[in-house]
Formats: sequence, structure tokens, C-alpha cells
Amino acid sequence: MATHSNNQYYVPHGSVYPSIISVGLLSLASGFIFSVATDRSKELAYLQAPGKWMMILGALLILAMVFKWMGSVITENITGKFKGWEDKSFRIGMIVFICSEVAFFAAFFGALFYMRVISIPDLAGYDLDITPYKDFLGAWPTSGPGGVVLGSEYKPGILHPMQAWGLPAINTALLLTSGATITWAHWGLIKNNRKQLIIGMALTVALGISFLACQAMEYHEAYTEMGLTLRSGAYGASFFMLTGFHGFHVMLGTIMLIVILIRCMKGHFTPEHHFGFEGVAWYWHFVDVVWLGLFIFVYWL
Repeated sequence: MATHSNNQYYVPHGSVYPSIISVGLLSLASGFIFSVATDRSKELAYLQAPGKWMMILGALLILAMVFKWMGSVITENITGKFKGWEDKSFRIGMIVFICSEVAFFAAFFGALFYMRVISIPDLAGYDLDITPYKDFLGAWPTSGPGGVVLGSEYKPGILHPMQAWGLPAINTALLLTSGATITWAHWGLIKNNRKQLIIGMALTVALGISFLACQAMEYHEAYTEMGLTLRSGAYGASFFMLTGFHGFHVMLGTIMLIVILIRCMKGHFTPEHHFGFEGVAWYWHFVDVVWLGLFIFVYWL
């Protein structure tokens, strides 16, 4: 068992949580790949059911282990195992993690920029007599060779790009407001105003759940009414990859906010020691900033 003092960094005992989460991630990613392959190839139709269940199993494993792991860390915290050294390392680790997330989304935004500014104009400039991209739609948004993109008039089977001033604008307002409510809650924590802290966190959780509900409605409309799917050329693929991964981050952030809200209600944080709250707040502000980039470059421009 690990020992601890003011001059010794606490090292926890061995854990199976990382291994099980790795299995969950592999199952989730493999199931997604099988599902995409099934959509694109009738010969792989037998993978449809296994892919679906692998995704569900992977998601359940990840959620279960995240809650178990959080519970272990919370127990270590409230029993006094974390001192100054641990607090400093947690802050450094959270900063490095958010930097890695910045790099992750920067790669996707870079791919979007490359398609819109370089590859699509180049493909549109080829001689149609020699290129396999006959009738290639070279203007953004493009649905690929032979694609047709319409604006407001909906027609089945034809791509309709997502407009900025509907659900996306509402989601932008929801996330910006959630950034204000979590900051207000933080002020309450610093002032030791428990009522302000709990109300601010509850509002932030409600806004996060509302964002996810609106995004689910947006995806349903895209697939059922707008002809906008993952197979809708470069536009469809980039739209769902960027907004989908962001939605996944919002889901994880909302789960963390719920945990922090419960901890606030139990009185785990003090004005002097509350990095668990701060770390989640940093992550949530990062999610807000990424959404602003998505709203501008995916929906608006």
C-alpha cells in the first residue's frame, strides 16, 4: 500500500481502470468502423449487428469505468491523500491534456481548411474529359461527383447544407450562457456562498443537457429531411466528424459537471482547495471556445 506525507508524493496502488477503458475504447471504435463499412458495402452487411452491439458495449464500459475511477480519486481526495505536490501536478496535467485536445481539434479544422481552400478547387479545375470526377461540384458545400446542393427547398435525396441561424444558433447561446453560469458558480465557491455555487452548477448542467438534446434534434433533421449524412461527400463527412466529436466532448463534460454538482452538494470543496471544480471548469470553457470555431467555420462561413 502507498504511504504519504507532506514531503512525499502520493502514488496510488495498481488499478485495472486504464486497461478496461482501453478495451471499451477499442470496442467503441471497432463498432463504429464496422457500422461505417456496412453503410458503404453490401458485402459487409453481416457486420451491422455486431458493430452496433460493440459500440454499445464500449460506451457502457467507458462510462462505468469513468464513474468508478472518479469515485476512487474522490475518495483519495476527501481522505487527505492529496497535498500541495499533487495539486500542482494535477494542474499541470490538466493544462497538458487541454493542449492535446487543442491539437486534436486543430487537425480537424486543418483538414476542413485543406478541403475548402486547396483540394476541392483543384479537383474542380480538372478537365472533365479525363477526370473520374465527372460533374464534380467544386463549390462549398460539395457532395462530391454528380452532387447537387440546394438551399431552402427540401427535396428527398439531395443535400441541404445546415443553416447557422436555427438550432446551431440556439446551441451557441446555450454554451455561451453555460460558460457564464459556471463562472458565476466559481465566484460563489470562492466567496463560500454554497447556494450560489449549487444553483450555478445546476444551471450549467441543465444547459449542457439542453445542448445535447438540440444536437440530437439537428442530427435527426439532417438524416431524415436534409439528405445530410456521413456519405454526403466532403461536406457531410467533415460536418459530422467535427460536430460529432465536439458533441462527444460536451457529453463527457456534462457527466463531469454532474459529478462536480453532487460533490458541491456534499460540501467537498472549500474556497482554498477546489481544483476538481477548476479542472472541469477549464475543460468546459475549452468546449465553449471550440464550439465558437465550429459555428463560424462549419455553419456560418
